[in-house]
Amino acid sequence: MLADSALDRALASPGSLTREDASGLMSSCPTATLVAAAGRARDSTRPGIVTYSRKVFINLVNLCRDTCSYCTYKKEPGDPMLSMLSPEHVMAIAQTGRDARCTEALFVTGERPEQKYPEARDWLRSMGYQSTVDYICDIGEQVLQKTGLLPHTNAGSLTKGEMARLKETNVSMGVMLESSSARLMGKGLAHDGAPSKNPKVRIKTLESAGELKIPMTTGVLAGIGETPEEMVDSLFVIKELHERHGHIQEVILQNFEPKPETGMAGFPSTPKEYFIRAVALARLIMPGMNIQVPPNLNPAIYGRYIDAGINDWGGISPVTIDHVNPEFPWPSINEVRQVTEQKGKKLRARLPVYPEFLEGGFISERLHDYVNLLSDDSGLVKEEYANGA
Repeated sequence: MLADSALDRALASPGSLTREDASGLMSSCPTATLVAAAGRARDSTRPGIVTYSRKVFINLVNLCRDTCSYCTYKKEPGDPMLSMLSPEHVMAIAQTGRDARCTEALFVTGERPEQKYPEARDWLRSMGYQSTVDYICDIGEQVLQKTGLLPHTNAGSLTKGEMARLKETNVSMGVMLESSSARLMGKGLAHDGAPSKNPKVRIKTLESAGELKIPMTTGVLAGIGETPEEMVDSLFVIKELHERHGHIQEVILQNFEPKPETGMAGFPSTPKEYFIRAVALARLIMPGMNIQVPPNLNPAIYGRYIDAGINDWGGISPVTIDHVNPEFPWPSINEVRQVTEQKGKKLRARLPVYPEFLEGGFISERLHDYVNLLSDDSGLVKEEYANGA
């Protein structure tokens, strides 16, 4: 009865769900009931369409000052999978993406590698840069001018000054909160050895982005040792950031999968029922938000997450792998379209910046010409471009 009452309030007054209500739903509401309510909440605010971003993944440098207990993205000097891309290599990848009708150039790096590795410092200086951010600013400008792809940078925690510089070339940026729980910084836990994953550091980056009016992607990583109450708290932290600044453009929910040769290799995968409950709860807590689940991390069942209230699949690349999760290839866009249509929704390509952030000072004025070449009156990608007409 308490769960029914909380759901009734959430649907009757969108966005009114309290932490206490959400924790009660997470612990006691039947999964089918929670999922159905989340689907109704999504259909009342974002009906009909599920989006994705057609991207090229530019793995700029995968050295990292942090060591997360679940991560295989980070490499060490001498590793055959080490990536330190030259400008020429970046431009070749970007042009391949342009040829495949991508609209997003996703720049991903490790956290401030030059602070830990002399190899990173020497590499940057050999190209005339003092920092990874210096390089991203310059190469992002080159990609923008020469290919028209729109940069989106995910380089970990950044200062307000760094983000102000990046806003000149990036239509959006991203940093995953992962969890608001400082407890996970403890010995042997997920964020032991990863100072930038301190929630205060991540929240500061998101606050600074809000003050700069930068459209931000953030989200949570489910199943890394958090309690259900901590999951709820993480979602409310993101909601409250958005309420203060109006700049969170999407919330990603990712499920943890153990990887060999990591500190959490022996941990179990995120339970499917726990994860879908978290997805549904995210929709009920933030009914008007763009909620995303990456399809490659749930290859057999990702259609279920439409039922649970998502309206976005995130970036899908027809030309590059998911360098963060290389063991999970992206499904083809045609397959994603079929799954989406089976759930009664239409798949549409979007830009790395969502339509609602194209006005109001959220992107640099100079980027509008690039955006207008790719987008239609709705702010989504022109269908004739996305479909190759």
